[in-house]
Amino acid sequence: MEYITLTKESIDSEHIFCAFSDKKCAKSYELKKRWLEAEFDNGYVFRRLDERAKVFIEYGPAEKAWAPVTAPNYMMLGCFWVSGKYKKQGHGKALLNDAIDDAKSQGKEGLVTIVGTRKFHFMSDAKWLLKQGLEVCDTLPSGFMLVSLNFDNAVNVPYFNPSTKDNSLADNEGCVAFYSNRCPYSEYHVTDSLVITCKKRGIPLKIIKIESIEQAQSAPTPATIFSLYIDGEFITTDISVCMDTRFDKIVGKNSLSLR
Repeated sequence: MEYITLTKESIDSEHIFCAFSDKKCAKSYELKKRWLEAEFDNGYVFRRLDERAKVFIEYGPAEKAWAPVTAPNYMMLGCFWVSGKYKKQGHGKALLNDAIDDAKSQGKEGLVTIVGTRKFHFMSDAKWLLKQGLEVCDTLPSGFMLVSLNFDNAVNVPYFNPSTKDNSLADNEGCVAFYSNRCPYSEYHVTDSLVITCKKRGIPLKIIKIESIEQAQSAPTPATIFSLYIDGEFITTDISVCMDTRFDKIVGKNSLSLR
């Protein structure tokens, strides 16, 4: 099986896996393609298996990453997904090695990415990445970790930006949802599903769409694809929490009471 790298010329004729079978997210799917198209100019890479399958990796220069992280001369991994029958076939290692080779060829000091101390949805598996040689370089009380693979020429140590540590969400009541078009599920489920879900429960809802690199790099949340906070406390990166049938179960796991 071969891998292909999408370009501005091929993006409209190629699929990007996520949500391609979910008609409700058709608009969101196109918004993700437009997001990719713009980010290709910033050196962003979307590389996938040449099959109709969810096997792909995204990465780009950390200086242009949509995340509140400082990592000069590093490459930052974005979405990295191997699912279903394609697991345990070496695709994860192959795609990661492609990113490593690309970073080294550009003279980067290493790779860096955001994960959870436990498994966070829409983020790479921290345990697997640590087995591949990445190391923890910063952590947050909310359970986010920054992990990096440092090359021989590394002189910088990546870290979370101060915006993630200033507790600016502490005084917010009800739900605060952050999202961007980095994910083809987010636009629909945040602006439609979550609005209905919160209205049904009488919960105040504030939606913050992250629409630029500058806004992402100064965000209070490390999870700029999607993250939900309730009464100032981080709840989840799982977009399915937006749905009426999933909200109570996911929120309940966090033992939080809504005002």
